[in-house]
Amino acid sequence: MTSFTDPRRFLYRENALDPDGALRLTAEALRGCDDGELYLQYIASESFGFDDGRLKTADFNTQAGFGLRGVSGETTAFAHANDISESAIRRAAETMTLLDPAKGARDAAPRGTNRALYTGDDPLGAIPFARKVALCQEVDAAARARDPRVCQVSVGIAGSWSVVEIVRPDGFVAFDVRPLVRLNVSIVVEQDGKRESGYFGMGGRYMYDRIFEPANWNRAIDEALAQALVNLDAVPAPAGEMTVVCGPGWPGVLLHEAIGHGLEGDFNRKGTSAFSGRIGERVAAPGVTVVDDGSIADRRGSLSIDDEGTPTQRNVLIEDGILKGYIQDRLNARLMGVPATGNGRRESYAHAPMPRMTNTFMLGGNDDPGEILGRVKNGIYAKHFGGGQVDITSGKFVFSCTEAYRIENGKIGAPIKGATLIGDGPSALTRVGAIGNDMALDEGVGICGKGGQSVPAGVGQPTLLIEGLTVGGTGG
Repeated sequence: MTSFTDPRRFLYRENALDPDGALRLTAEALRGCDDGELYLQYIASESFGFDDGRLKTADFNTQAGFGLRGVSGETTAFAHANDISESAIRRAAETMTLLDPAKGARDAAPRGTNRALYTGDDPLGAIPFARKVALCQEVDAAARARDPRVCQVSVGIAGSWSVVEIVRPDGFVAFDVRPLVRLNVSIVVEQDGKRESGYFGMGGRYMYDRIFEPANWNRAIDEALAQALVNLDAVPAPAGEMTVVCGPGWPGVLLHEAIGHGLEGDFNRKGTSAFSGRIGERVAAPGVTVVDDGSIADRRGSLSIDDEGTPTQRNVLIEDGILKGYIQDRLNARLMGVPATGNGRRESYAHAPMPRMTNTFMLGGNDDPGEILGRVKNGIYAKHFGGGQVDITSGKFVFSCTEAYRIENGKIGAPIKGATLIGDGPSALTRVGAIGNDMALDEGVGICGKGGQSVPAGVGQPTLLIEGLTVGGTGG
């Protein structure tokens, strides 16, 4: 069995399941399948919510379970349970008998890797409970001391530590330990009876130490407060078709939603994406290069291996405006006759994997951001985005701006509120008129939803000038 210090002790327990038993049961259950795996997971998570000067919530949760998946042709059989034991896996294996026998050879196992993109240490146990509460108090007090107009402060700390093992019927085994932490600061300010809010968050696959550094949490306060104060002076957004300049970093969420989902393999195999069947075609303006890279150390969207055991990698999806490829899990890659790209992801052991983004971003260009603004006589500058909606088939999107400004005669003007950007991803890519040299990734707060599953993800981009986007607003 496993040793006391081996993280796999959370997966394998005496008289329940051992590694040899997992291999044997998986081989028996998935005999005759094209592909599949036994996915074992233990996860511990916690969250702290500090609001109105006091601790409102403190949650700690652990769970362990398995997901057993068999694939034959295009058909998937999947069963899961929160009981990691031989008897539970045998019961789950009965679901696999519903599959038709595979007609070809079993899919080859992923290539192995010993690469680790983040620490395997557990962030939850490294810092005492009282210290986490004390940090919330410090952030609250410091934020209120910044400005007399601050009337409400909300602080959130969250962390998780996940141990996963992927066992295939061909004897391949992959193992990963995944930390994830996050700090959120939200501030409400009031002036002359008017209230506005600002938000900032940061996080990644590392220990809590980084967000506990005073320089970092003070920066979170400064950014959230600055956004709230800017919005106090905001005027109604204009409406109509105009030039939009998107700032670097988090505005890449527009790229993620409006374009990234449309480049996922399942939508393209089924022909339901605006990018289906367009490999080798120009889909964006010259200079536009879009990358999905799950192999960046410590990033929120990164994984040493995906949830099928495939090592993550840098995937160039669009290069200089030409569509080069899609994001693939194993099933869709096999059916499309291409290699898996390390993008098979699942929310937990209770979910089957599907092709998902990791860290998706546009590479920087050669334009100076100040010079880009100088080109715009009348438009808006979108610095931060909130929520959005996207239709994968058409690529049409609607995004709300949480911090935006008028651009007047090449300079940043008055802040605006109520601005929404309306367009479609494929057209927006062709309307990129300038690409800044300031590419930045986001601060590590992204959550991506698809098919009822949520996974952490990263985004990024440089300053972008996009011609002819429709801006929905309330002003003239």
